Amino acid sequence: MVYPGSLEKLISFYKKLPTIGEKSAERLALATLDLDDEEVSEFSQNLLVAKQKLHPCQICNNLTDQDICPICSDENRDHNLICVIEDYKSVFSFEKAGNYKGVYHVLNGLISPINNVGPDDIAIASLVKRVEALEKPELILALKSSIEGETTTLYIKKKFEKKDVTISRLSYGLPMGAEIEYLDVLTLDKALEDRKKIA
Repeated sequence: MVYPGSLEKLISFYKKLPTIGEKSAERLALATLDLDDEEVSEFSQNLLVAKQKLHPCQICNNLTDQDICPICSDENRDHNLICVIEDYKSVFSFEKAGNYKGVYHVLNGLISPINNVGPDDIAIASLVKRVEALEKPELILALKSSIEGETTTLYIKKKFEKKDVTISRLSYGLPMGAEIEYLDVLTLDKALEDRKKIA
């Protein structure tokens, strides 16, 4: 099927989104055309605002539109309990579960020598600096069960082996290679509750 040029461009942009194939992109593009002009204008404006205003939190790297995210600025949370995660999408998953009362540290990736990603390419240095300013902190490593996740876990454990830092990881009831962001609330809660101390 040959689309009009402007529709083809719209479809091609939807196809850039994760899990969106040709058919889904076509449906989304056509649904967008069914919106009235005011809704389309608001939609495009919200896209621009989100892109321009959202950035990493200065403390934890979580996505925020403020200098410090609401989680890091919440005095009722346990700032000595830091859940270390691969990306900010996992923060949303934990927060939806609703039972975690600590804070987070987003690494923005995992160590992967095969992809030329080393410790200096992710936010480990800022984690070390953050932890060193705390008294008796606990790190919960909520990284996926993959070669990259294991490599990152071992590296972090080594960085803190001579410091007074408790390190635990999510329980292994999680499926191998599971992405944290796709786990259901009960599985995530149980994995957090049954975390295992590793250092």
